[in-house]
Amino acid sequence: MDYEAARRNMVESQIRTNKVTHAALLDALSTVPRERFLPPDRAFAAYVDDDVMVAPGRYLMEPMVFARLVQLADPAAGDRVLLVGAGAGYGAAVLARLVASVTALESDPALAAQGKPALAALTAGNVTQATGPLAQGWPGKAPYDLILIEGAVEEVPPALFSQLADGGRIVAVVKTEGVGRATLFIDRKKVISHRPAFDAAVPLLAEFRRQRGFVF
Repeated sequence: MDYEAARRNMVESQIRTNKVTHAALLDALSTVPRERFLPPDRAFAAYVDDDVMVAPGRYLMEPMVFARLVQLADPAAGDRVLLVGAGAGYGAAVLARLVASVTALESDPALAAQGKPALAALTAGNVTQATGPLAQGWPGKAPYDLILIEGAVEEVPPALFSQLADGGRIVAVVKTEGVGRATLFIDRKKVISHRPAFDAAVPLLAEFRRQRGFVF
């Protein structure tokens, strides 16, 4: 399979046509090989316009949705980023080309290990892989200018907001009554504002289900 041609087609037919205009992001998406972050038997699906299962209940996010989330976050060259639900690290490899540093948090050690060789080859040492519960974030490297969650959530836990720098942003697909909406949260002196940006069908990350109260 000609992955390079598939990558170009992904950017031209899936990304540019869906309002993604961030030049550095488009360049990163054109360069980072998605297929190297998938199990070998799924590499053929690297550039389809859909989520790709990488482990039970875990998916590599659809390229268009991922690209629009990153653009919504408006990453800057000096940003310190926490990527939550990083999987094998494709998103980290893309973000590493746009920001100062990326902490790639994954709860599945085996899934994180899949991407170590590719991350080592493709990044300039500004990605740190971390393993632990996703909803707890990674306070050891906080505060972050940007936190991006690679998967849908029913709510963003307080632990993640507490790890934001002043003026920091969280971008996530928040799922309410089955409808997912990409949402930008901004922390201004510990006052959180939020703005829904676009609808997105993204699989839910199990660790971010809302706690249900007891019902008679």
